[in-house]
Amino acid sequence: MTDTETDPRTGGRPSPLLAGVGGPRSGYDVERVRKDFPILARRVHDDRPLVYLDSAASSQKPTRVLDAERDYYELHNANVHRGIHTLAEEATALYENARDKLAAFIGAPRRDEIVFAKNSSEALNLVAYAMSNAATSGPEAERFRLGPGDEVAITEMEHHSNLVPWQMLCRRTGATLRWIGITDDGRLDLSNLDQVINERTKLVSFVHQSNILGTVNPVATLVARAREVGALVVLDGSQSVPHMPVDVVALDVDFLAFTGHKMCGPTGIGVLWGRGELLAAMPPFLGGGEMIELVTMESSTYADPPHRFEAGTPMIAQAVGLGAAVDYLTDLGMDAIAAHEHDVTAYALEQLTAVPGLRIIGPTDAVDRGGAVSFVLTGSDGRALHPHDVGQLLDELGIAVRVGQHCARPVCLRFGVPATTRASFHLYSTRSEVGALVEGLGHVGRFFGT
Repeated sequence: MTDTETDPRTGGRPSPLLAGVGGPRSGYDVERVRKDFPILARRVHDDRPLVYLDSAASSQKPTRVLDAERDYYELHNANVHRGIHTLAEEATALYENARDKLAAFIGAPRRDEIVFAKNSSEALNLVAYAMSNAATSGPEAERFRLGPGDEVAITEMEHHSNLVPWQMLCRRTGATLRWIGITDDGRLDLSNLDQVINERTKLVSFVHQSNILGTVNPVATLVARAREVGALVVLDGSQSVPHMPVDVVALDVDFLAFTGHKMCGPTGIGVLWGRGELLAAMPPFLGGGEMIELVTMESSTYADPPHRFEAGTPMIAQAVGLGAAVDYLTDLGMDAIAAHEHDVTAYALEQLTAVPGLRIIGPTDAVDRGGAVSFVLTGSDGRALHPHDVGQLLDELGIAVRVGQHCARPVCLRFGVPATTRASFHLYSTRSEVGALVEGLGHVGRFFGT
C-alpha cells in the first residue's frame, strides 16, 4: 500500500501509518490533549475519576499510538529486511521510517546512529557489554577496552539501570567505579569533580534528569570535564527525552539512552543513540540473525551499525508505535510540553511544601528540575508514615502515585529514608490533579491522626 492507496478497513480512508495522521496544533490546550488519552477518562474505586501521577514510571498512550500498532498488525504485519513481498516491504519501510523519525527527534546527524533496544536498561547494557567484548576485538575497539587501573565515573543519583551495568563491567574488567555525590538539596556535589573524573577515567555515565529527585543535571559541565581527560560520555535520557527538547549535537555526548514507554510510546522498545564512528568501532552485544555480514562454520563478520546491534527479529510493531508517539510529541511541540510541565511542577512544589509533615526529597524549587516529586510524610508523633500506606490510601481516592525506592536505592540511603512516595507529571497532567493530590494527602493525614 502506498501513501495514496486506501485502507479497506477504514472505509476507504488512507492507512494512518502510511499516509500520516493529524497535524501540528496551535497553542497548548491540556484539556484537549487529555482527550487523546482514553485511559484518562477511566473511573476507578467507587466511580472516582482516575488521577494518574505515575508518568515517571510509564506514560499513558494517545489514541494515535494505539491506532498505529493496531494498523500495523491488521494491514502490514510481516518480518523486516528479509522479504520481497508486499507486506515485508511495507513492514520494513514502517520500521525504518520510525528510525528516521527518532533521528530527527533528537537531532541525530545520521539515521544509522539510532539503535533499537527493548528499553533504556538494554541500551545501557549494550554499551557496557560492548566494552567488555572489546577485549577480544580488533585494534579499532581500543577506545572501549577497560582493565585494572581504568575508571568509570557515574553519580549517586543514578537509576539502577545506569548503576548496575557499570558495577558489572568493572567486576568483569578489573576497572574501578567512582561516583559524584549529592548535596542536601538534591543537586550533584561537584566540589570534587576533578578527582572523580580524572586521567584514569575511560567513561562517564550519568542521568540527564533524575527519576527520583527530579534534578536536571548540568550536562555541559560534566561533558567538559570528561573531554579534558578523553573519557567517553553516556547520558541516560529516560526522564528527559519525553519531557524537553533534546539535541544530541548540542549536548555533545557520545551515547544517549532512552525508552519508548515513558514518551507516550509502547512498552518493549527503547533507543541507543551513538556517534557513528563509535558505533562502527564497537563490537556487538548479542549474536544471531540480522546482525551478521558473512557466516561460516569457523567465524562470522558483522553488519554495519545499526543492524550490528539488533540481533534477531526486532520490535517491529513497537517501533511503529514509537514513531507515532514521536509524531504526536512533535506536533504538540517539545518546547510547549516542557513549559506546561514546568508550570504544573512549580505549582505542585508550592502546594506540597504547605502540607503538614511533608518533606520533599530533592530540589524544592522548579529551577533545573523536572516533574518527578518524591516526598516523605511524618505523623504528629514524629514518625514517618510508610510510603506503601500513603500510596494505598491515595489509590482508594483514585490517585495513582509510585511508592518505594524507585530503582534508586543509593539516593534513599543518602537521604536516610527507606522509601518515598513519588508524584510525577507529564504533558497531560493538570493543576487540578495536583489539587486532588494535596487533598488526598490531607485525608491520609487525618486517617493517621497527624
